[in-house]
Amino acid sequence: MHQTNIHSDILEIIKQKRGGKLHVHDTLDPARTALVVVDMQVAFLKPGLPSEVPMAREIVPTINRLARAFRAAGGTVVWVYNTFTEAIFEQWSSFLGGTYAPEVARAVAGQLMEGAEGHPIWPEMDVRDEDVRVAKNRFSAFLPGASDIEEQLHRRGIDTVAITGTLTNVCCESSARDAMMRNFHVIMLPDGNATYNDVLHNASLTTLSITFADLMTSGEVITALGQSVIR
Repeated sequence: MHQTNIHSDILEIIKQKRGGKLHVHDTLDPARTALVVVDMQVAFLKPGLPSEVPMAREIVPTINRLARAFRAAGGTVVWVYNTFTEAIFEQWSSFLGGTYAPEVARAVAGQLMEGAEGHPIWPEMDVRDEDVRVAKNRFSAFLPGASDIEEQLHRRGIDTVAITGTLTNVCCESSARDAMMRNFHVIMLPDGNATYNDVLHNASLTTLSITFADLMTSGEVITALGQSVIR
């Protein structure tokens, strides 16, 4: 897993903003909290596919352990996944054919269309029938119009989200930022997120930790839910 390292100067800034506290949450109400698992799809986890993130395979056990703890506590588990259509190349050309070259865009987006090898959730993920599933068509699940996650969470009375998945600095960070600005309390789990390397992982978490999210490990979240740490 990533070696998470938030500089001591940043930790002091966080404490100043939180009245001397490092964490926002000492306890979590399971009924109002959801584990949001972002993009743990074959496209990102299978070796050799264009969007492979090798480190994402390392966080599978952690996410599954969290999912079991959330269910046991009466919380909600949400599986978020990218689903594109051919229209995305016109609708989001600033990314697909913009920041990503056209040939790269075609390879990446093609794996995230229904029926493609890369579209399904990674088979080692512990997905249950009672879990919530959310399809999105942008990096952020909470960007208005990108998915129906906000409506699904509000219907269940959920106001707090614990975000895990991949990539830390892209879809997970984007979702965290927008969730906070849509008035959800946001927790980012350093040991439940993955990207290409420690530099990107730590840069993303450092920025988020100051204003957008509380950083808590999987063990801290499970304890805050009132559960024993499940192996």
